[in-house]
Amino acid sequence: MRTILAGGDLSPALAELKHWLGITRTADDAQLTALIGAAVEACERFTGLTPLASTIEETRDASHEWTRLTTMPIAQVMSVELLDSEGVRTVLGEDEYDLHLSGDGAGQLRLRRGPFVSRVVLTLEAGPAPDWASLPDGLRHGILRFAAFLHREGEQGASEPPAAIAALWRP
Repeated sequence: MRTILAGGDLSPALAELKHWLGITRTADDAQLTALIGAAVEACERFTGLTPLASTIEETRDASHEWTRLTTMPIAQVMSVELLDSEGVRTVLGEDEYDLHLSGDGAGQLRLRRGPFVSRVVLTLEAGPAPDWASLPDGLRHGILRFAAFLHREGEQGASEPPAAIAALWRP
């Protein structure tokens, strides 16, 4: 389970999308911002990358086995906590877990102690770009085009991006 605690600022994306669509009025801003958010989520599902710098909380079963984290690319691990069945969190010291971060930003975690009757919560800083302007062109243009596609098609259950957008998001 993942929760985004703080995401990147999408207001520059809104201005760019409005320019792309030829929209000048502010009445559509809330809807367009929601479409950009949906496009960012679609980009993340498709690429496996958190596009913009975000603070993310990832919850998973506690284990002494190496477990691959979902979030990537991980820039920094802010905290690792045990979460018991009553919702109480206990911060783990660095000597209580092993964390491996690879060069591509993927991470793996294992706890050093057990037995495990709880879950572990990681608070992470992730994303390759600190802001919209720094986002790689392929990701940025794909997000804009997908948001425009959703706007034009009326969100008709588009779960997969069209081929032209998918091409922008492929490595």
